[in-house]
Amino acid sequence: MARVIASFTIIPLGTATPSVSRYVANVLNVFDSLKLKYQLTPMCTIIEGEEEEIFKAIVEIKKKLFEMGLKRIVYSLNVDERIDKPLTMSGKIESVQKHRR
Repeated sequence: MARVIASFTIIPLGTATPSVSRYVANVLNVFDSLKLKYQLTPMCTIIEGEEEEIFKAIVEIKKKLFEMGLKRIVYSLNVDERIDKPLTMSGKIESVQKHRR
């Protein structure tokens, strides 16, 4: 299995208000239930885990949000996969920090 880092953004369409925080909270609940490591940011959520686990989470998230009454969801998933060395969120940040003055 491949360990990957992914950024995930979901845009629920046709909601009663412009706020999406309740949907994002339910996305995080799915990540928690699958024991995926994640970092919430103001614009997306970064996920770290095995590729299969992350894709399983996406399927569960779609089910959950449709169960909440959504009729349409637009989502974006960007995946960073590396096979020459271990890939972690903290490792990527540390690598950049080494180059700062």
